[in-house]
Amino acid sequence: MWSRSHTAVASALTAVAVLFVVATGRAAAQAADAPAASGAPAATVLTRARVASFREEAGGKFYVRLKLMPRSKLPFTTQTFRVIDPSLLANIPDGASVKFSSRHVEGENVVTAIHMVDACARFQPCD
Repeated sequence: MWSRSHTAVASALTAVAVLFVVATGRAAAQAADAPAASGAPAATVLTRARVASFREEAGGKFYVRLKLMPRSKLPFTTQTFRVIDPSLLANIPDGASVKFSSRHVEGENVVTAIHMVDACARFQPCD
């Protein structure tokens, strides 16, 4: 059973973690806006993920579900991305390790580039 002091410490640590996430999120947003404000093109950022599934909806829209790897900004989450060009997914099977880039278009996350990479070894550095 947790004592009141343990509960207070846990609450304080949770508050500090939330403030850290908010602060780093704001800093990242400001850094992301900086290249756009200067007029210089932003560098493409590739994110590591594992392909969870593919699906095609009515109307010919293709989607891919990607499980983001721990080093991404939203670790251990699975997100759905629209794929405008289905040829990007050629020869990429379910469960494959990939690197991808995306952008927000018309209210959806859209994959702009994707390619297979070697899976990361557990407990080893992975670019």
